[in-house]
Amino acid sequence: MRPNYTFCNSLYSYKRLDTPTVYVGNVPIGGKYPVRIQSMTNTNTLFTDATVEQCIRLINCGCELVRITTPGIHEAENLIHIKKELRLRGYNTPIIADVHFNSEVAEVAAKIVEKVRINPGNYCDRKIAWKTNYSDKDYTDEVERINNRITPLIKICRQYGTAIRIGSNHGSLSDRIVFRYGNTALGMVESVIEFVRIFQYHNFDNLVLSLKSNNVNMMVDAYHLLVERMKSENFSYPLHIGVTEAGSGSEGRIKSAAGIGALLDDGIGDTIRVSLSEKPEAEIPPAKILGRRNKDLNYPSPLSDITTHSFTNDDELVTDEVEKIGKYNVPIVIVSANDGNDFNEADFVFSGSKAIPGRKCIVDVQDWDPSDELSFPLFRANQYLSSSKKSPSLNFILISTISFGQFFMSSIMNDPTVVFIIESVQRHAAIDIRSVMIRLLTEGCKRPSIIKISYNLDIWEQIQSFAASDVGLIMTMGLGAGIWLDVENSQPSHIEKISFEILQAIGKRIVKTEYISCPTCGRTSFSLIETIDRVKQLTSHLKGLKIAVMGCVVNGPGEMADANYGYVGSSRGKINLYKGKELVKHNIDEANALDELINLIKDNGDWKDI
Repeated sequence: MRPNYTFCNSLYSYKRLDTPTVYVGNVPIGGKYPVRIQSMTNTNTLFTDATVEQCIRLINCGCELVRITTPGIHEAENLIHIKKELRLRGYNTPIIADVHFNSEVAEVAAKIVEKVRINPGNYCDRKIAWKTNYSDKDYTDEVERINNRITPLIKICRQYGTAIRIGSNHGSLSDRIVFRYGNTALGMVESVIEFVRIFQYHNFDNLVLSLKSNNVNMMVDAYHLLVERMKSENFSYPLHIGVTEAGSGSEGRIKSAAGIGALLDDGIGDTIRVSLSEKPEAEIPPAKILGRRNKDLNYPSPLSDITTHSFTNDDELVTDEVEKIGKYNVPIVIVSANDGNDFNEADFVFSGSKAIPGRKCIVDVQDWDPSDELSFPLFRANQYLSSSKKSPSLNFILISTISFGQFFMSSIMNDPTVVFIIESVQRHAAIDIRSVMIRLLTEGCKRPSIIKISYNLDIWEQIQSFAASDVGLIMTMGLGAGIWLDVENSQPSHIEKISFEILQAIGKRIVKTEYISCPTCGRTSFSLIETIDRVKQLTSHLKGLKIAVMGCVVNGPGEMADANYGYVGSSRGKINLYKGKELVKHNIDEANALDELINLIKDNGDWKDI
């Protein structure tokens, strides 16, 4: 089930989702307050000094809420020493205890820290491997059992003023939820809603909600479904957003930006975490880029109280096909270049006034040679209708979001050779471009549309973050037959690389090995950062494979369910290996685990020599 997306057609209206304010210690979340940035320590919580030092480094980088893993009672009890030392050093940043499985741990932590994160997939819920069916009575009995077990935590949080995050993860939904709703975005939402109802029954509203997944499209869908649900049931809570197990390097930053940025651009999100398989401090700069971008922007949003259009069926978003562009084809990539020496994979090159020999090119129509079978003309909207010089198979028409009208659309609506390239002069181009794509579809025009966005930036981290957010905003909905990113003074090879990385991040075009890897935390049972780097070195040539490197069993087996191979920490220095969802090797020594992973890939015929 996908959300019933509702998008406005106005170009000049924006409204952030109206959520109540929840105080986490001295930090207000939601309402009119800025998007808050948080991260998580990766030290052993029993090591007070190391945890305090890492908290301070995070805070000094700009982290506004620090989460600490709390796997057991002793770790929960040690939070008081960590908090005391931070306060003695003058740091009043709120602490969040991250709890899985053990409700008693949450009850201890709630008396100490400002917020407790619980996961409805494993907090007071049970995974019963032998149980394959849940009657309505079974289901109701389980919910009632959870209600009874969670009541002590609610009483403690009310007494101590502690906030709670109900944080659902796609990788750790309960068997009961999966049986009824599937391992889906809807299942994630229902998992959270069940707990919300329990808290509402006890008149406890000091809540923040989250729905995280490694799959960007599922994560975005889940938040839109939750927003719909909150509206329909007339309640609201602040939302924490993030793409879990996003990975490391540019891939992790792009994947995070594609999901987080797409939601922030639609006014959804009150606090964020960029989850990277790197040092925790590395998460703060990309989070700042995402959080700052949305301040004081004036652009349209589906949450605006104005005339809207809803898409209730994915088929409504499918365009016609022109020369393998549009319809069910993978999105194409266009780059701007004067020659063909600096890139390899782009589908088309915009080469201006002169075609590049041996390359499929887009050339300004006035300079286009109709006898060149590898080049195709680019028209402005006002040129196409009057021109007699057209390709019999493929014509690109560049249209600004403010430069076309009903007459133009009706004239080319059924032209089987036309592909639109849509650009915008608005401050936030992606919102504007999406509005035009929606207008075309709602008025019956099924021409494929390429997203063209120009950036006048020289900071590469901003370029990749903004581009991923913009493309993610449009393509996670199902719009867009391709992308053309135009960055002033940038190498075509760099733009080509980021274009394909964005498409891979949102699952639209797989062009290389994909890695799922969790952020480091105190539950990690092996040297994750070094391991993921080594796995990449050994396997990055295996195009199309999806390999997961997961620090522990909390979300590991679930989040990597669609991976081809999985490397998951089972205990200190021990690794489990998976082929798909099947555990094939158990408790291997870490020293031998990488060799065993390579052998597993080879044994299944998926290995290729470089």
